Amino acid sequence: MFRKFGWLLTIAAVVAMLGEVLALQLPTLRWPFNTARQISWQSIKGINLHEDSMFSNFVSDGKFPLGGWIFCLILLFAGIMLLRAFPAGVDVLPVVQRRIQRFKSVRRGYISLMILLGLVLLASMDHLLVGKRALMVKYDGHLYFPALVREQYKGGKFGDEGDAREAEASYRNLKERFEREGGDNWVLMPLVPFDPTGDTVARPVVELKVKEGIVYDRDGKLYDGLASFMFPEKPQQEHIRFNYRKGIRQGEVVGSTIDGKRVLTGEYLDGELEKYELTLDGTDLESFMGLSDGVLRKVYYHPAPPLPSQGHLLGTNSSGNDILAYLFGGLQVNLKAAVIYVPIIYSIGVTIGLLMGLFGGIFDLVVQRIIEMFSNIPFLFVVIIFSGLASAEEKGLGMILGILILFGWMGMTYLMRTAALREKARDYVAAARVSGASTPRIVFKHILPNTVAILVTLVPFSVSGIIMALTSLDYLGFGLPESYATWGRLLNDGLSRLASPWIVTSAFFMLVATLILVTFVGEAVRDAFDPKKFTTYK
Repeated sequence: MFRKFGWLLTIAAVVAMLGEVLALQLPTLRWPFNTARQISWQSIKGINLHEDSMFSNFVSDGKFPLGGWIFCLILLFAGIMLLRAFPAGVDVLPVVQRRIQRFKSVRRGYISLMILLGLVLLASMDHLLVGKRALMVKYDGHLYFPALVREQYKGGKFGDEGDAREAEASYRNLKERFEREGGDNWVLMPLVPFDPTGDTVARPVVELKVKEGIVYDRDGKLYDGLASFMFPEKPQQEHIRFNYRKGIRQGEVVGSTIDGKRVLTGEYLDGELEKYELTLDGTDLESFMGLSDGVLRKVYYHPAPPLPSQGHLLGTNSSGNDILAYLFGGLQVNLKAAVIYVPIIYSIGVTIGLLMGLFGGIFDLVVQRIIEMFSNIPFLFVVIIFSGLASAEEKGLGMILGILILFGWMGMTYLMRTAALREKARDYVAAARVSGASTPRIVFKHILPNTVAILVTLVPFSVSGIIMALTSLDYLGFGLPESYATWGRLLNDGLSRLASPWIVTSAFFMLVATLILVTFVGEAVRDAFDPKKFTTYK
């Protein structure tokens, strides 16, 4: 298992670096480099290379992602070390095999682990599964892969005109245009064609049914509410908006030009226009109404309810983000945080704890006093201070994880200190000392393997801890910036808008389901490593 994990780290690091050299946007593997470009202290600015230079792909927008290269080199080193530590042909120890079988026997935990691994696999598919950039575009006989390259294609490359010509292509609109025009051009979008953040979708519109002048909703009931005619040139732009009561026009009517200027105001009474004012020169009311497409639609303002016909399976939030895409982005953020947070706090906590238990004396007392000082610092106040002092560019996952790591390693030290105090009195440690083993070898080759049960048991609960910490901070408004999709911010949005229950329901279900799965895995691991549970005394 460790050897397979070593191969996974090695291959991932090599492919990620190769993808950066070739200016590719590979799923998940692009993250270290993109993050380094967004954080000032992880990138080198002011580098300008000629487009034809062999090193031009290393630099984007004048930034060299140094942090991404360092991260990949660390992954490569860790993978090679695992391959060296666990050479091919080495059999798994019988005690490890028994623990694996015990874990599988706890069906609740084993099934939960499989579900979690499935979620990790989905999250690793990244923008191939959820994203606004097309996977493939065929235009004028040529194939383009916008989601897989760093280059951003402008709308003019695919025949867009006007303002859209110089902006990045909107592939959802492009797909609709190609379908209207017919022909051989087509667009292949991800399964969820929305970005988690930074992709405010247009207001969803649903066509209403009109029979003999009476308007009905999708369920066949008399319609109450606002309905609009749109411009044929801009299907998302309202031309005239009416108010309906029991399927009949009643109340205010408002009309606008294609550039959004209001030029018509009036009032309906029992379906008849009582009075109106049109301020568009040279146009009468009949001609003005003829500018619309004549199809009556209901416009859903954000947050919009679930509308499968519009692609919003779980609706939208108050910022106009698709909730399903937002939940997917939040899952990615939590997994990235866990992958970074857990190894770091275990490396620090385990090392310091083992040294405290092994050496004792002055070293043990000094480190305990340092831990007590850190423990007395109010964690939330530190987060508030750093959030207030940091600029928008400095805020991000790195800063929040840095604060959490600063306070998260201390609990592990006491557990490992106790384990080291117990293990160093064993005969095998004395034998290692007599044979001339160095202190690092005694710590990491003898004592640490005999305390691995503690570490493995606590890993799932550390993962649930980091998820809850990030969610709590984001809910309070002191966590990640809005450029990150977070379940805590979505939960806050839903609780402040209980009239839109689909928001809080989605966030609550995803958070609780993930924590339950992680807890079940933790309980199964604890049972598998519990020597008393599977021991019979005679």
